[in-house]
Amino acid sequence: MKNYLVVGAGFSGATVARVLADAGTNVTVIDKRSHIAGNAFDFTNEIGIRIHKYGPHIFHTSNLEVVNFLSRFTKWLPYRHKVKAKLDDGRLVTLPVNRETMEIVGENNVLDIFFRPYTKKMWSVELEEINPAVLERVPIREDLNEFYFPNDSFEGMPEYGYTSLVEKMLRHPNIKIETSTAFNLAMENSFDHVFNSMSIDEYFNFCHGTLPYRSIKFHHSTVPVPNLFPVATVNFTHSEPFTRVTEWKNFPGHGTNFAWTTITVEEPCDFIDNDYERYYPVKDIHSENKFLYERYKAMVPDKVTFIGRCGLYAYLDMHQAVNSALTVTKRFLSSELS
Repeated sequence: MKNYLVVGAGFSGATVARVLADAGTNVTVIDKRSHIAGNAFDFTNEIGIRIHKYGPHIFHTSNLEVVNFLSRFTKWLPYRHKVKAKLDDGRLVTLPVNRETMEIVGENNVLDIFFRPYTKKMWSVELEEINPAVLERVPIREDLNEFYFPNDSFEGMPEYGYTSLVEKMLRHPNIKIETSTAFNLAMENSFDHVFNSMSIDEYFNFCHGTLPYRSIKFHHSTVPVPNLFPVATVNFTHSEPFTRVTEWKNFPGHGTNFAWTTITVEEPCDFIDNDYERYYPVKDIHSENKFLYERYKAMVPDKVTFIGRCGLYAYLDMHQAVNSALTVTKRFLSSELS
């Protein structure tokens, strides 16, 4: 039997591992963190509320192949994500900006209220310096839509959380899991192929320079009130460094407590200032970072395939990470059999 190494136990790594194991190969999955599920890791806190350690994850897609694959490992709780933005006067308005929100703030003020301060906080650049593709992820709408992902045919939350989902993905007799285990190059000698989700520049010891990432500092608080917000996520429009707050009990299946609630406030920063936690590749307007990534990509040895956000230096949602991993692994297996 072939022996493969998968570096990273998030959605990309877990998908690769499961497809390889189902194909009758041996797979070892390692992760430098002490847990599986990557940035989607969740757990139940001391008051019975499930929180996502690395920020809110909402599964949404129109890719039925991805839905069918993940549905092997979880049932889904119906959910339609709504986001509000808090104005300076305390009012909550709908995001993405719709017709009602434009009427409240004035169409000419939309960029300065919702996009300019968020861009500065999230990406540490002015609005004009960010790649337009980043802003296009949250388009302005002319209708009265209240949903954050109105165009996706499927949206929901895994019944028992993301950690449980990934644990079931990795529950296979051909899969061995080793957490708190960092990758080193010597490991490659023991395997027929390596699927690696670590940052590609780190793999090559930053020989061409460092790829920049934005990170998030998460401030968790539990307070003795039954409820604080009408929706799970509220964005801030002020100039303070915080971008949004999540109230976890507003997600389905995230616990019930009639006296307390848990919230998480997000503070974007450079990944260097957050223990090198890489969350968001930086899409600069001149694509200099993409060119640097391409230099590293050209150096990848034949027995290594890079996957995931850091390996591909791409802003991937969960469904995109799974779809990419499915495609890459099936193509790999097909080439192995040919």
